[in-house]
Amino acid sequence: MNKILQRKAKVERKTKETNISCEVLLDGTGKYDIQTGIGFLDHMIEQVARHGLIDINLKADGDLHIDMHHTTEDVGIVLGAAIKKALGDKAGIKRYADIVLPMDEALTQVAIDISGRAYLRWAVNLTPPKIGEMDTELFKEWFYAFAHNSDITLHIENLQGSNGHHVIESCYKGLARCLKEAISIDPRMSEIIPTTKGIL
Repeated sequence: MNKILQRKAKVERKTKETNISCEVLLDGTGKYDIQTGIGFLDHMIEQVARHGLIDINLKADGDLHIDMHHTTEDVGIVLGAAIKKALGDKAGIKRYADIVLPMDEALTQVAIDISGRAYLRWAVNLTPPKIGEMDTELFKEWFYAFAHNSDITLHIENLQGSNGHHVIESCYKGLARCLKEAISIDPRMSEIIPTTKGIL
């Protein structure tokens, strides 16, 4: 079987706060089945799948009777870990990607490096305290958890926007489009890890 078609992974995480299972296929068509118990978070991860062309099957059972923090953070952890696992040794990937993505009045710049060095720069000011049922402070927690468990260097800066829904959705769609590009295989170096160090 073609090596590219084998880039898939399953990660499970169970704690006293959450029980999460996630399967990803990096070379998919954007199919998804997302059930976190948080409607707006489901909607955002669906954007990652659809616009990143990554098939994602994710189920989460969390302590939502307390709040949404544990579920939101742990979903970021598990999805990030699944993508890292599916990438394997990262041979052939393009590694870098960036985009300036509009959504109506919102404009957001996203850049990633699949570097093996986890980092998040979050320059996004969200004025409403909630979007949907989610506290807006939770979005930074999700992106931090995702970046640090996928070992991706991730920069997100909102350049313009007044509608909180549009701003945060542009962040997720920007991530999706960057992942689509950065994880894609460059046929000129399909067996080569894109670094002079020999490992990412």
